[in-house]
Amino acid sequence: MKYTLLALLIPFVGFSQTRSKDDEIKKYVSEVRSDSLKSYINTLVGFHTRHTLSSVDGKDQGIGAARNWVLGKFRDYAKNSGGRMEVYIQQEDIQPDGKRIDKAVNLGNPVAFLKGTDPNDQRIFLISAHLDSRVTDVMNRVSFAPGANDDGSGVSAVIESARILSRSSFPASVIFVAFSGEEQSLLGSKLFADKAKKENWQIEAVLNNDMIGNPEAGETGEVNTRTLRVFSEGLSYAKLDKKAMNIRNLGLENDSESRQLARNIKEIAEKYVKGLDIKMIYRNDRFLRGGDHSSFVNQGFPSVRLTEYYENYDHQHQDIRVENNKQYGDLPEFIDYNYLKKNVAANIAVLASLAKAPSKPERVEMKVKELTNSTSLQWEKPKSGMPAGYFVLARETDSPVWQKKIFTKERSIKIPLSKDNYIFAVQAVDKSGNLSVAVIPGIAK
Repeated sequence: MKYTLLALLIPFVGFSQTRSKDDEIKKYVSEVRSDSLKSYINTLVGFHTRHTLSSVDGKDQGIGAARNWVLGKFRDYAKNSGGRMEVYIQQEDIQPDGKRIDKAVNLGNPVAFLKGTDPNDQRIFLISAHLDSRVTDVMNRVSFAPGANDDGSGVSAVIESARILSRSSFPASVIFVAFSGEEQSLLGSKLFADKAKKENWQIEAVLNNDMIGNPEAGETGEVNTRTLRVFSEGLSYAKLDKKAMNIRNLGLENDSESRQLARNIKEIAEKYVKGLDIKMIYRNDRFLRGGDHSSFVNQGFPSVRLTEYYENYDHQHQDIRVENNKQYGDLPEFIDYNYLKKNVAANIAVLASLAKAPSKPERVEMKVKELTNSTSLQWEKPKSGMPAGYFVLARETDSPVWQKKIFTKERSIKIPLSKDNYIFAVQAVDKSGNLSVAVIPGIAK
């Protein structure tokens, strides 16, 4: 199938539904409620502290009470799933490590597993946040540690997503999880990611939400209620071996699976959520810092961190106090619930779109037998789902996003663009415009 160069210069050609919206996803996005998010955060703050080393047996205070409450919310929403949502707590007794664990403690991750409707579709899409909170001293497990934004905002996104999507019937599965032990060195997420790796789960995307509710910068007071950052690794941690040489040779340092996921998030979220800009950050996380998605990155799963544009350090990892007429601490009064609502809606749109879409095209390859100024690609159909066709994507090597999208129903194409000047990928699309994550071609043999 041939295309003129003139047509290729026009973005999004040949498929009218590229920018159309799936009515089901539009409905889910419209159901996000600011008052629900506020209620979740106020309840989480009411546990006094959710420090990992706080009480696991208390009924009203401590990490144990908090995780039981999250489990209760999951169980309530599971009633809407027709028996497809399994709710449980992943637990393990953690021993002192001489670092941030100074006593034996029971670690628990509340989980809701919404099973897909297609038994042949093994894909899993995961939304996460961390349940635990802290003050200035990371070992202080008794002081008031409200954790409204860090990470009550992220947990509220997980709970609201479970509420809304529990009624869905996606072919792929979705996991909702609130990790414990993040502030004590990512303990809960590591426990979960290690299990997923050991049991060969097919996790295709992890959306980790950590601080998504405060749009104000601490030092300057500047407010940004439009932008959500998505951090993604470039060179895959799981491929820092001889595979890295091939990545370098092909110039694909900016095309890891996590970075393709970030591009997908940008396209989907900005399509469904009005007044939201997704800013892709070319780092796995903030400078010299980390979050729960790193546990999945380390196991080779495509994973990103979603977080507000600024961090307000007056309201993060702070004892609750007033100094020089200035309030410090992670209190609910510093949450912007309209901003949080948009960020939660972005998560829901992305999860729903990915879980509805066909799986990725298989064996995507580029033919290189001859030296040409055109590029020939071929691929096989996805393992699951019913694609209406495929998008062949192209971007210049210095572009952060895909610039050209060519629709075809075939499984091969010749494009009059040089592989020296462009990066290519292929993604499957269904009749409602839901897109798989893009796949970078390998070299045909």
